[in-house]
Amino acid sequence: MLTGKSGTGHPLRLGDTDALVPVLRALLVRAGALTPGAAPAEESLFDAALDSAVRGFQQDRGLVADGIVGPQTALALDGARWHLGDRTLLLTAGHWMRGDDVSALQERMVVLGLHAGPVDGIFGPATESSLRELQRGLGLPADGICGRPTFTALGSLGRSVSGGDAWALRSRGSVAMAGVSLAGKTVVLDPGSDRTPGVGGVTEAAVTYDVALRLADRLTAVGARVRLTRQPDQDISTEERVGLAEAESADLVISLVTERHANPVASGVATFYWGGGRVGQHSEVGLRLAQLLQREITARTPLLDDRSHPCSYDPVRLTRMPAVILALGYLTNPEDAQRLGDADFRAVVAESILFAVQRLYLAENDAETGTLQLSDVQAFARQR
Repeated sequence: MLTGKSGTGHPLRLGDTDALVPVLRALLVRAGALTPGAAPAEESLFDAALDSAVRGFQQDRGLVADGIVGPQTALALDGARWHLGDRTLLLTAGHWMRGDDVSALQERMVVLGLHAGPVDGIFGPATESSLRELQRGLGLPADGICGRPTFTALGSLGRSVSGGDAWALRSRGSVAMAGVSLAGKTVVLDPGSDRTPGVGGVTEAAVTYDVALRLADRLTAVGARVRLTRQPDQDISTEERVGLAEAESADLVISLVTERHANPVASGVATFYWGGGRVGQHSEVGLRLAQLLQREITARTPLLDDRSHPCSYDPVRLTRMPAVILALGYLTNPEDAQRLGDADFRAVVAESILFAVQRLYLAENDAETGTLQLSDVQAFARQR
C-alpha cells in the first residue's frame, strides 16, 4: 500500500518528497497512465508530471480526480499492476485476491454466459464457482484454480464468443418481480460522518443524519424495513457499511454525503452509481435509481443538476445489491449550505428520495417526474 511520510498513512500528493514516489511512478507506468522515460532529477519528488498522471488514472477508474493518492487510489493502482496470466488465481481464505486480472477473468466468463455476479475484480466464492463451471466446459479439472492450463484454454477461445450480461438481467428481473409496494423491502441508509464545518457551520454529519432519519420515518410509514449504518456520534468504516448491508439482505443502499470545493461557486446535487469499462462492470439498477433520485430532487428543489455519474467508489462497488451515493450539495457554497441547514428543505429532500425509490419499482411511464404524492406511495404500499 502506498502510504507516504515514512509509512504513516499520509496520502501522497503534489510537492511531496517521499521514498514511495518512485514506487508510485512505476505503478503508473505499469497501469499505462504514465509514459516510461528517464527518471527526473529528484526521483522522490511528486512533481507536476506525476500529478497529471495520477489525475488521469483516477478519472479513467471512476475515482475523484484530485491528484491525491489516498487509500482508494492506492488500491486501484495495486490492482492495475496485474494482467490476466501474470499469476495463478484462486480463492484464498481471509484475504481474497483482487486486481485487473480478476476483472479480466470475470469479464470473459460474463461474455461466455457463465458468471452471474458483478465484474468487481474480487476473486470470491461466486467467481470460483463460475470458474469451476468454465473449467468443466473446457474439459479441464474443475479445481477452481486459474493457472496455466486455464489461461491456455481461454486464449484458444478467442474473443469472438459472446453472450449476455447475466448479472444485469438478473438485477433487472428482481426489481421487475418485486412488485410496486415498498412494504417489506429493506433499505439501508448510510449517512456521511464528516464533521468539518462548512459555510454557516453546517456539517455533513448533521445534515445527512437528519435527512436519513426523515427518510426512514417515511419509508417505515409505508411498511419498508430501514437500517441506518451509524448513530449520530458514530463513525463506521466502508467495510462495516458493506457488511451491514449484506447481513440485512438489503434491497437498496443509499449513501448520503455532501461535497466541498475550493471554489465556492461549485454547487448542486449529484448521484453516483457503480460503473466501469468492462462488460458486467456496472449496476443497471443502480444507474436507474441514481437517475430517478437526480430527477426528483432537481424537480422539487432549486438545487443545480450535476447529473448522475459512474464511479468505482467502494460503497457502491462492493455491495451485491443496487447502491447509490447521493451528494446533496456543497457545504462550501453559501446557497447550498443555507438550504441544507434548513429543516424544511431537508424534509423536501427526504420526500424526494422516497418518491424516487417508489418510482424504481413502477413501470417506466407509470409516474412522471415530480408528480407523485405521499398518498400515492401509501396507496401502492397496500398493493401487496
